[in-house]
Amino acid sequence: MTGLLLCLLGFISMAGALSVDMYLPSFGNIASDLSAHPSSVQLTLTAFMAGVGIGQLFHGVVSDRVGRRRVVVPALAVFFVSTLAIVFVPNIELFIGLRLVQGLSAAAAVVISRAIVVDISDPKTAVKSLSMLAMVSSLGPLIAPLIGGPIAAVANWRAVLVALTVIAATMFVAVLLLLPESLLPENRQRGPILNAYKPLLQLLKQPRYTAFILVFALSFGGLMSYISASSFVAQSMLRANELQYAIGFAISAAAILIGNLINSRIAPRVGPFKMLVIGSAIALTAVALLVLQTALGVLSVVSFVANAFLLVFGNSFVGSNASALALAETKPYNRGSGAALMGSLQLLIGASITPLVGLGGEHTAVPMLICLAACALASFGCALYGSRQPRG
Repeated sequence: MTGLLLCLLGFISMAGALSVDMYLPSFGNIASDLSAHPSSVQLTLTAFMAGVGIGQLFHGVVSDRVGRRRVVVPALAVFFVSTLAIVFVPNIELFIGLRLVQGLSAAAAVVISRAIVVDISDPKTAVKSLSMLAMVSSLGPLIAPLIGGPIAAVANWRAVLVALTVIAATMFVAVLLLLPESLLPENRQRGPILNAYKPLLQLLKQPRYTAFILVFALSFGGLMSYISASSFVAQSMLRANELQYAIGFAISAAAILIGNLINSRIAPRVGPFKMLVIGSAIALTAVALLVLQTALGVLSVVSFVANAFLLVFGNSFVGSNASALALAETKPYNRGSGAALMGSLQLLIGASITPLVGLGGEHTAVPMLICLAACALASFGCALYGSRQPRG
């Protein structure tokens, strides 16, 4: 895989992260400007995640039939238009609806970037290639709050979305001009369109594949527990301002870049499952520290950011290796479907987690910690189960 293609795939795979992380520091201002309850603002995040989750099931399956490029180009055009429309929303209801459309279109970039990487990699290099993709795309959550936070501080949340619109337009033009087709015609699905979803059912009958996509999805659910509550915990509980929150979020997001860089070097030698176990252990440690510090009443902005860094660092190992282990169970003709199902489950769990962490209001971290602990423990259990199943 060439450096240019890796950068392009990494860039478009940032669509989800940029659409989420750029506007997180503006949650309070959005609620005030649109006269909306904080839980309604959190629904804009839920709607986007649900859109990405559902959209991947469509885009991944269709790309197995018509090719990757013919799906992602029009989807990114819709992503640009919907992002532009959000800039002008007059109320929270339209905001939520457009975020759903934005998520449905952004899903194509997320799922197809993974499918292309595996299309052009052999099984031995897939984990390294996926780690490299994750490393490049991790720049999204790293730079997003550094863009969104300062813009929100000096302008408003609509200006943040103008910046995102410019990025969406750049993605569309870059893919239109530079993205090659990776799925050869002879490797595409054929037959009646109603048979398109049969590969999903076949994949779900494979215990290893199912276990590892659950690991992948549940680890993301833990991250979403942190992401969706981090603004209110840091700003309402710990009294951080918007810029401090943005910097702290960027520091924790840097763990994705560092973790995937380390994983891309080590995983090909020690194997993806060992790295998966190591990552799960690190994430569990971070959750335990957060619970302990909250219970003792000593949680601070610094310790919150430090533990978030550790959590994200551990989950960067989990995500790359779980996805490599899951996609190793697929074949060229159902790889898009496999990536779609994995990504869809990831985002649907993330969307389900988001409203749960807000149940206690803006001044408690307890719901976040409960969701974090449940996801981390369940993810680790699925990893152990998957490792004991025979190859499909």
